[in-house]
Amino acid sequence: MRPLLIAGIALALTTNTVSAQSGARRAAPSTRATAEVSLTFADTAAQRVAGKPALIRIDYGQPHLRGRTLLTDSLVPMGLVPMGKVWRLGANAATIFTTDVDLVIGGKDVAKGRYVAQLLPETSGWTLILQQETTGAAQVNVAAYDKAKDYARIPLKATTLLHGVESLGIALVPSMAPGAQKGDLSISWGTVQLSAEWLVK
Repeated sequence: MRPLLIAGIALALTTNTVSAQSGARRAAPSTRATAEVSLTFADTAAQRVAGKPALIRIDYGQPHLRGRTLLTDSLVPMGLVPMGKVWRLGANAATIFTTDVDLVIGGKDVAKGRYVAQLLPETSGWTLILQQETTGAAQVNVAAYDKAKDYARIPLKATTLLHGVESLGIALVPSMAPGAQKGDLSISWGTVQLSAEWLVK
């Protein structure tokens, strides 16, 4: 077979392969993640078996830095999270915080229920904002922020991480200490780590 004919066949095969792949599925730019704590009866084995666990759960869209700057301020106008403005705390659909029990989070009472969680980053401190969510939909669209709908504003302790975190992470870390069920709510992204204690009432 002549060299020119072989080259032509190879080029045709490559073109067909590229055309077939052009319709292939692509990964979404952000992922979906959950943090969940299961609260069980601890007195006896029978209670643990018979009792339905209560849940504290956070469902959120998980954006990734991909080389971009996290915070927007006067020096960095193109950051992902705007300083001084309420941010959706995630990507795509709203972040939903659900609790089957009454809680105290960062010193603020939070009744059992379902909430849209948002974040307000400010140089004076970071605040977690909860607004009641009543539709019950699996996913809730992000709406324009309305301060009048605030249910609770929870102050967060901010620390700086030595090594940056690529993907937004939210965790509910239970404490193993005796007494009331409690733990930490932790939010990490870039070099920012935010936290508040949660406590079952």
